[in-house]
Parts: sequence; C-alpha cells; structure tokens
Amino acid sequence: MEDKDLLDKIRNPETRNYGFNLLVRAYQQRVYWHVRKMVIDHDDSDDLTQEIFIKVHKYIENFREDSQLYTWIYRIATNECLSFLQKKKRRFFLPIGDNEVELSSKLDSSPHVSGDEIQLKLQKALLKLPDKQRLVFNMKYFDDMTYEEISEITNTTVGALKASYHHAVKKIEDLLTA
Repeated sequence: MEDKDLLDKIRNPETRNYGFNLLVRAYQQRVYWHVRKMVIDHDDSDDLTQEIFIKVHKYIENFREDSQLYTWIYRIATNECLSFLQKKKRRFFLPIGDNEVELSSKLDSSPHVSGDEIQLKLQKALLKLPDKQRLVFNMKYFDDMTYEEISEITNTTVGALKASYHHAVKKIEDLLTA
C-alpha cells in the first residue's frame, strides 16, 4: 500500500486504527532491525520499537509530507536510538568503553544473534565506533541507503556523512586486520 493511502486511512477517524495497524505492519520489521543494529539487545530493541510506534501514532497528524513517511519514521527511530544509548550511558555512569563491553557481551550471549565468526567480529568492531558513526555505517552499508536519504533522516550534510562513513570504514578495517 502506498504511503498516501496509509495516511488517508490514518487521517480518517473511521479508519484511523486500521490505517495505523497497516503502517505498523509495513514498517515494523525495518524499524526493529534499524534499532537492533544500534542497541544490540533484542528486548531493548523490542521495547524501543514499540516506543517509536507510539510516538509515530502520537505525532502522525504533524507529518507534513515534505519527506517520505519511511524517512520520517526512521528519523524518529534514529533519534530514539541515540537518546536511548545516551540515557543508558548516563544511568549506569558508563564510560564509552564500558558500554561497548556490555553490548559486546550481549552479542556473545544472545540467542537472537546468528552468524559466523567473521560476522560476529564485524559486529564487535562496529561497537567500537562512536554511536553516530555506527549509525551512518549501518544505514549506508546494511540498509543500502543513499547519503541523501541518510542526510534527510539525520539532518546532517552529505559531506559530513561521507566523512563519517569513511572514518567508520577505516576504523573497522583497522580493527578487523589487527
């Protein structure tokens, strides 16, 4: 179903709930995996995905359609991920390195993480990146998004995103070859 059709259903009081359920079905899995790549833990990702869709439901009337619905939802998801990670660091007074250690241990012990040794090594290398670099890398490498799409979601210039991606790739290469 096209975004316009979803929005028409959501904006009609008689079909609002049905339209929103269709929206959740259309975007839930992509949002979950976007969140999961950032926060690693399945339960945190599930909770955060629910919170994101609660925000989408609350603010959908404010969506101006000057971007794609997908972009708007991803922007909310991205901001929620970064806020969650910041709160987690503050709540547990974790220095950046300790947060990486905690997330890395979740990677090792999670029954929801599958993959060979190389994939696990890549995921652990990603955890060593600053949150925003990891976000840009995930969106470009795993989600195959263009710099323009990422720019719209993160409200960051294309040049800055290219630099972040380049630095992230270089760090990952260094970590994987060390």
